[in-house]
Amino acid sequence: MSEIKKTATRDAYGQALVDMGAQDPKLIVLDADLAAATKTGMFKKACPERFFDVGIAECNLMGVAAGLATMGFTVFASSFAMFAAGRAFEQVRNSIGYPHLPVKIGATHAGISVGEDGASHQCCEDIALMRTIPGMTIINPADGPEAYQAVMAAAKLDGPVYLRFGRLAVPHIFGDSYKFELGRAVQLREGGDVTIAATGLMVNEALIAAELLADEGIHARVLNFHTIKPLDGASLSLAAAQTGAIVTAEEHSVIGGFGAAVAEYLSETMPVPVLRVGVEDVFGASGPAAEMLRVYGLDAAHIAAKARQAIALR
Repeated sequence: MSEIKKTATRDAYGQALVDMGAQDPKLIVLDADLAAATKTGMFKKACPERFFDVGIAECNLMGVAAGLATMGFTVFASSFAMFAAGRAFEQVRNSIGYPHLPVKIGATHAGISVGEDGASHQCCEDIALMRTIPGMTIINPADGPEAYQAVMAAAKLDGPVYLRFGRLAVPHIFGDSYKFELGRAVQLREGGDVTIAATGLMVNEALIAAELLADEGIHARVLNFHTIKPLDGASLSLAAAQTGAIVTAEEHSVIGGFGAAVAEYLSETMPVPVLRVGVEDVFGASGPAAEMLRVYGLDAAHIAAKARQAIALR
């Protein structure tokens, strides 16, 4: 039996920047003293004349990125999610979002799976923050191959993009034949009893949960929402109509994140039971990533339990 290949989405981000840099002489990458961790250091090595480290000054990072974007450059600005979305929120909103500039924010180390770095760095609020900025596209890829293609797609998009990447290596779900389509959910498994809508590293957990449910005779549809904003409402509505119950799964707070977006949409278009799997109204703690996911209920067992509850509410 072959070993399952795993890649951290941040690694795929770094490789995509290198490959794009070889083709686009106007691609510029910025970082804030975290190039080794965000993997922008790969681009620095390949294209040192187009890499700029602004130091531990994330607010300046976003201002510089905005200025370069006005001059026609393709700009990727990177830091940890906590700093890119949290510390620099005002600059992202006013300098990038308000003028609708094509700055691509590469936010790594998102979610509880940052593990040992603890609550101060486990950013579970970034999707909620970025969702409030008009015109901001939010992409949260499920694995390395999808992350690579998402970066390529983001570079071509007119307007700001928030790309969410993880530190933890996750199993490959997609192969060489996969084609990323911005704004389109991907159905990974058919089922008529309940829909599990997942994003990011929770997509793999959703697939495992569907297997657990199948052993009980419950057939779960699994949808991968790599694009959180704009949300694929058509796929959601169809799933709600055909299965009658939705469970969302995200490595983010249940407040204001992907699950909230799904619940908001369906409450107005196709009201069905919607239960959310995510970080509850709590801060994280320091510990191994896999243990953090289990302790905070971000695993297949918890998704399966929510699916049973959602079915009972139909």
